[in-house]
Amino acid sequence: MADTQETLDLSSYVALGDSFTEGLNDARPDGLYAGWADRLARLLAAERPLGDFRYANLAVRGRLLDQIVEEQVPRVAEIRPDLVTLCAGGNDILRPGSDPDAVAERFEAAVVELKRHARTVLICTGFDTRGIPVLGMLRGKIATYNGHLRAVADRHGLTVADLWSLRSVHDRRAWSEDRLHLSPEGHQRVALLAARSLGLPLGPEQDPEAPWPAAPVLTTAEQRRENLQWAREFLVPWVGRRLRGESSGDNVEAKRPELLPL
Repeated sequence: MADTQETLDLSSYVALGDSFTEGLNDARPDGLYAGWADRLARLLAAERPLGDFRYANLAVRGRLLDQIVEEQVPRVAEIRPDLVTLCAGGNDILRPGSDPDAVAERFEAAVVELKRHARTVLICTGFDTRGIPVLGMLRGKIATYNGHLRAVADRHGLTVADLWSLRSVHDRRAWSEDRLHLSPEGHQRVALLAARSLGLPLGPEQDPEAPWPAAPVLTTAEQRRENLQWAREFLVPWVGRRLRGESSGDNVEAKRPELLPL
């Protein structure tokens, strides 16, 4: 974990990654997405004098690890921020036949480059997909990849936001209707976890594991109808894009490409 005093001295932050870090589906009034990285940036900015914190978010939905390395990592050498977050490789792991060992090797090479240009690097493990339709079948691959990520963090002195152990996101309300991206509250839980991992002091009301309010229990028939609707609206189109070699990020650019004050 990063030293608290060092974290409080962070004055610039660049977020790298895919849809998770871009912020899907945490919609803002202007039509863009907020997401956990934007929320983390605001938590960090609150520790600085007004206007003395700058933030860039280069993440783009659908990006594979090699695309992130090619398009986003070189920008860190230009910007040289205090903090970089790299949460990547998830889209690679979801692809049939992907090798988590090979993905982790490429991830480590990216980390080595980032460490040359940023004081603090935070990475995220993958979520525990137990009980999630379709994605639950990939739980073993995700766990293998996570093991590699923790080893990479140990070797290079990285900060880790351990999403696998974040129990609050096992609640259905942490996820949006597509069940692939977090809800606004889910993004907030991740932002708080990342802030805590960096050593940022949080109040008792900022617990990423705070209990959820009671929720109505769906009957078996209601769950079946909900699952069928989800499959029609989200799963089938998602699989179709994979089969056609398309990405939801085609023709999408980074929402905050420059390091600017919040």
